[in-house]
Amino acid sequence: MKIQIADTSQRLGEAAGTLAAGLIERTIAEKGVAHIILATGTSQFETLQQLIANRAIDWSKVVMFHLDEYLGLPVTHPASFRKYLRERFLDQAPPLQAAHLINGEADAEEECARLGALIEQHPIDVALVGIGENGHLAFNDPPADFDTEQPYIVVDLDEPCRKQQLGEGWFASLAEVPAQAISMSIRQIMKSQHIICSVPDARKAPAVKDCLEQPVSNLYPAGILRTHPSCSLFLDQDSASLLSDVVTAQME
Repeated sequence: MKIQIADTSQRLGEAAGTLAAGLIERTIAEKGVAHIILATGTSQFETLQQLIANRAIDWSKVVMFHLDEYLGLPVTHPASFRKYLRERFLDQAPPLQAAHLINGEADAEEECARLGALIEQHPIDVALVGIGENGHLAFNDPPADFDTEQPYIVVDLDEPCRKQQLGEGWFASLAEVPAQAISMSIRQIMKSQHIICSVPDARKAPAVKDCLEQPVSNLYPAGILRTHPSCSLFLDQDSASLLSDVVTAQME
């Protein structure tokens, strides 16, 4: 894992988005098409803006999947990740070759099977992800399932995860936050050729510390990214503030 600490969340996003754009361009040049995963949430604002700002990418040669979606949440709800991706990415970029969004209002098992069959036909080249306040990767809350080979699974959202969504302003009360979601599985994420993880903000600092300093475990799901052969982790000064001197020295 390569770790970069930026001065601000804006510079973090610029660096992460620039790397992602370069990898997508290179993949298109080599393969004729790039398959990508996009994350959502406040941690991705700057990264996606930087990615969209790159005019060199031929988006007609890009196939997109996304990580997770709440079960039963209408696409019109402010917290809908489909709504997020449409407004913050798909409506801002030129038309993609394909965009495979998760329909959280469909039958969950059928939707997992549909998306699983699609992503198995399109091995992922570049994945953009984040880390949750509880250390989750996508919506794989601890203790995460590190073993399932299913590309998409139905997961129960733990209370820290649901409180994070409330704290970020997506819902008016904890009771409104759905208890379940469809999430890309850990093993499916780890099959990506390149992973770019963007994690700004001080509230993520405890999770960053645990995922980087504790033994790799499903209790700290995003820590498994340390085992990926091509993963770049982008932090800002706030999210890196609790890291030990030993870890920071290894980055120098």
